[in-house]
This record gives sequence, C-alpha cells and structure tokens, in this order.
Amino acid sequence: MRRAWLPWAALWALLLPRVNGQEGILHASGNGIPPLTKDYCIRYNPSWVSLPNTLDDIASSSLENLTSKVFCSNSEVPSTLVIKDKAVVVMRGNCSFVDKARTAQSHGAKILLIASKSGLSSPSGNKTDVQNVTIPVALVRYNDIMDMQQALGARINVTLYSPSLPEFDYSMVVIFLIAVLTVALGGYWSGVSELEDLKTVTSPEDRETRRKKEENVTFTPLTVIIFVVICCAMLLLLYFFYKWLVYVIISVFCLASAMSLYNCLSALIRKISFGQCRISCCNKSIEVRLIFLAGFCIATAVVWAVFRNEDRWAWILQDILGVAFCLNFIKTLKMPNFKSCVILLGLLLLYDVFFVFITPFITKNGESIMVEVAAGPFGNSEKNDGNLVEGPAERSAPHEKLPVVIRVPRLEYSALTICGMPFSLLGFGDIIVPGLLVAYCRRFDIQTRSSSIYYVSCTIAYAVGMVLTFVVLALMKMGQPALLYLVPCTLITSSLVAWRRKEMKKFWQGSSYQVLDSSRKPLLQDDGTSRLYSE
Repeated sequence: MRRAWLPWAALWALLLPRVNGQEGILHASGNGIPPLTKDYCIRYNPSWVSLPNTLDDIASSSLENLTSKVFCSNSEVPSTLVIKDKAVVVMRGNCSFVDKARTAQSHGAKILLIASKSGLSSPSGNKTDVQNVTIPVALVRYNDIMDMQQALGARINVTLYSPSLPEFDYSMVVIFLIAVLTVALGGYWSGVSELEDLKTVTSPEDRETRRKKEENVTFTPLTVIIFVVICCAMLLLLYFFYKWLVYVIISVFCLASAMSLYNCLSALIRKISFGQCRISCCNKSIEVRLIFLAGFCIATAVVWAVFRNEDRWAWILQDILGVAFCLNFIKTLKMPNFKSCVILLGLLLLYDVFFVFITPFITKNGESIMVEVAAGPFGNSEKNDGNLVEGPAERSAPHEKLPVVIRVPRLEYSALTICGMPFSLLGFGDIIVPGLLVAYCRRFDIQTRSSSIYYVSCTIAYAVGMVLTFVVLALMKMGQPALLYLVPCTLITSSLVAWRRKEMKKFWQGSSYQVLDSSRKPLLQDDGTSRLYSE
C-alpha cells in the first residue's frame, strides 16, 4: 500500500517555482504622530519611467483614491477634480495603460497607480506610444488599497521605489546546506540498507523477502520512461485543473511526508537499545515508543496542513517534512544501474527545460507552464493589443501553493520580500533526482568495495552544481532550473570516475550483485562483503 504514493508523490517534487518581472515597493505613510507606515508590492515597467533605488531625498505625494473611475479618457475626469502633483489610484479597465497614463498626466498627476482585482502584471505598450509618458505608472492590488485605507486612514502619502536586488542572499547558504546534507544522508542511508542486505541474508529467496518487507522500489529503463510521461501528463492536468488538484496534492503530501518522517525517525529510534516496551495486538507485537512516534508524525503533518499559509513559522514544518520526504524517497527508490540513472536524469532535464523555456512560446499568455503551476495560475487575464486588461476572476485557490519546495526566509530586504516571494526556494525534485544517482553510487561502492569513491565524488559534484546554480542565479537575476546544472555535473563526474577506474561497463550495467541470475549465488566473505561464484 505504501508503494502506491511514491509515483504520485514524485509528480509534484519536480516543480520549482520561478519568478520574473519588474517588482517595486509602494511606501505608504499616514498622518499620525509618529506616522504609521506600510509597504506594498507594485509592478511597473522600467522602460517607461525608472524608480529610485532608495527612499532617500524623495518627496512623498498625497494619495487620491479614484477607484470608482478607470481614466480611459479625459471625459471621465470631473472639471472640479484637482489631482495636480498627487498620486492617483484608478481601477483597471478595457483601455490600455498608456491611455490611463496620458489622462492622468494631462491633469497634472505625479504618480498613476492602477488597482487590480486579479493578477499584477508589468505595464506594456508600443515604444512610440509611451515616449510622452513621464510619470511613474504601476499596478497595485486592489485589496492592498483597501488595507492601506483601513490601516493608515483617509489621508495617506505614498512614495514609489525599487530597491536593488541583493547580489547574494545568505538564505542561499541554508538552502545549500539542506540540499547537500539531504542528498548525502539519503545516499548513505541507501548504502546502509544495501550493506544490511549483504551481511544478514545469504539466499536469494531471503533477500527478496527482506526487500519486499522494506518496500523498496526499483526503476527499470522502461519504468523510467513511463514515469516521465506520467509526470508530463500530471503537470498539464495541474495547469488546467489547478483549482481542484492543488488540494489533492496537499493531502497526498501530508500523508506521504508523515510516513516519510516516521520511517526516518524510526530508523534512528531502533538503534536505541532501551525503552523497547511492547504491547500485543492482533497477534502482533508493537513497540510502544513507535506508536507514540507515529502519533507525533501525524500530528506534525496535521499542524502544517492547518497552518500552512502562516509564513512566520509554517515554513519550518514544511522543510522538516520535505527533507524527510526526500530522504525516504532516495532510500526507497533504487536505480538498478547507471543506464537507468542516465535515462531518468536526462529525460527529467529535458522535461524541466521544455516546460520552463519552450512552453512560453506555446501558451496564450506567454508564461511557462512550470511557472504557472508552481505559482498558482490566475483566472481569465488576457492580452489585448499588448496590454493586459481586467479579467473577471481572482486566482483559483488564491493563497494555496503546491508544497513542492524547501523554503528559507530571505535575509536581505528587497521587492521580492514584499511581492509574495519572501523565501528562497529549492524544489524537491532538485534534491531527489540527483539524490537517486548519489544513492546508486553509494550502493555500487558497497557492492564493489570501492572505498566510497563514487559516492563522495558524486556528492561533491552535486555541491558544485548547486554552487554553479547560485552563481548563474546571481548573474541573471532570475530563477534557474537547477537540474540544468546538477544533471551534467553529477553524470559527467560519475562517468569520469568509472572510466578512470576501468569499471564503466560494470557501472553502466550494474554490479554482478544487481544482475544476478539463477545460476549465480552470493556468498559472504570473512569481512562481511559478498562475492559471487558460478555453479
């Protein structure tokens, strides 16, 4: 029964949210003493009018709330309305952002804010049309305008600015340590399981019984191909039916992560020699401490499910459950040979690149399917003459995100901190997929008595790939598909080690232990490792 959730659980582990665009900050202040201040997210087009990087020496503007109007033409502006040198907020409508900007500018407005009830998008338009636009134009959420009035009162002053993105956020160090340690521990755990198989079991029948008891799953090349096809199908289903499937994925994650946390902690608890009190139930003997452990794991998953949208601390529980899920997955799912690893990592690399970089040329809104699914697709926003117009719907399940990532709060303040991305993210797939190769290398080391050379080399290669990902992230200022760098680093390094040791054929096909046939039986040597002979 436990095997059933493994393929399903992996389907969302391959998603990595990526965000791009022109984010800025609306700094609002009231007239109290001392004045209350709040920051809100905006989206703007820097090719129209650039925003300053800091609040230093910037005069604020009085906010005029005109959300009852859309400012598509001068006729909508009453002659008695004075908006000179003010910041004006109007609603989105069926005219272009350029028309709104011209209307506001012609009446002397200093800043134009466009309130949106759906998604935020960067204003766009023909370069010739925007040449005469000299005032800042930005989109802001309508709910933020309402919150601003409730929190700061009727008289509000606003300033727009866009702080530079930090060259490096130290949360990346935490992400790096979590990823590398999870891959290393997952591979080591898989090796421990393999060593126990070799030491305690001498007949193929007993070995098969032990493997069924541990519920390990082995991927053949054909299974790998089918698995990737199912991943593609599930991603498309999430793209079209996110509104319903997001809750299915959250439910499956709770179940899978609770079981994974139990498997991880029970492996440690069983090493403790004391406190092994047992009770009998249904002709079975169960350790009391494991019953309490199961309750603890279930409670952890339930608490996360209830408070999953609480950004202040729920990310800690999600990371704990996510690491446990990744560890258990790497240990449980076994690749039989390097050939299967190459097929799996290669196909998932193409999968990642296609759904991130190619699908924007296919979708109507120009966004990648991977980004849409990871961030939660919006309702019926559409493009009209190069300008996004108002759509009738809010985002489906507006606060729900797929629990597919390790999250660590950003330590450097920037627009991303305000605009819904206050966390540095790493997808589970960027840990699990290379981790399966690291686990195979560890098992191969044990089967061939290779002094952990494959395991250590592949783990270091994974760490190098992560560093390379962060370097490119810092240079390009946008999220990266980490598999694009992790897959080549780990595959090439493993291949070079096998070639240098003249073990490429055995590494490619799996050790003799893996391809055991009916005429060969494993024997244990004095040191506890296995050797083979033919009858």
